Amino acid sequence: MHIAIAGNIGSGKTTLTSLLAKHYKWEPHFEDADENPYLNDFYNDMQRWSFNLQVYFLNNRFSQVQEFRNNKKNVIQDRTIYEDAYIFAPNLHAMGLMTSRDFESYFSLFKLMESFIAPPDLLIYLRASIPVLVDQISNRGREYEESIRLDYLKRLNERYEAWISTYDQGKLLVIDVDNINFLENKEDLGNVISKIDAEVHGLF
Repeated sequence: MHIAIAGNIGSGKTTLTSLLAKHYKWEPHFEDADENPYLNDFYNDMQRWSFNLQVYFLNNRFSQVQEFRNNKKNVIQDRTIYEDAYIFAPNLHAMGLMTSRDFESYFSLFKLMESFIAPPDLLIYLRASIPVLVDQISNRGREYEESIRLDYLKRLNERYEAWISTYDQGKLLVIDVDNINFLENKEDLGNVISKIDAEVHGLF
C-alpha cells in the first residue's frame, strides 16, 4: 500500500509522515532536502537552477515510486511526483524562472514517467494558510529557506488548491492544519488517524 502526503513548504508533511509511519508501522520515505545537490543553488539563483532542480526531483520521485511497487511493503511518502509537475515547475515557468523550452521538455518527461507508475492508494493533502506556513518554516530554521518570499508561498498555495480541486487519481483526504497541532497534541493526531483509518480500511 502506498500512502502519500502532499502540501506546501512548511505544511507539516515530514512531521506527519514520521508520526504515521510510527503509528502504522509503515516504511517512511522522505524528501532528501539535505542531500539535494541543487537546493542551495536554486534558492540563491532560481532562474539558473530551476530546470536542474525539477529534473532532479522528478528522477528521484520516479525512482521512489518504482521501488514502492517492487518491494510490496506498506509505505508512506513525503511529497509526490505530481506536486513537482503540477505545482512547482509550472509556478517557476509562470514566474519567468524557467523558460518555456525547459518547461515543455520537463513536462513531456513527466508525462512519459507518469505512464509507468501508479498513483498512491491514498493522498493526504495538508491545507495551511500563509501565516501558518511562514511560522513553521521559521521554526525549523533551514538556512536555504530563509530567502523564500511570501508571494512565492502564496502562488504555490493557489496552485495546490487548484490541483486538489481536480484530483481524481484515487482516494483523497484533506486535512486543515491551521487549527490543529498533530505533533504536540495527541488528540489532534488521534483525529487525523481516525480519518485515515476510515479511508484505509476501504483499500483492503
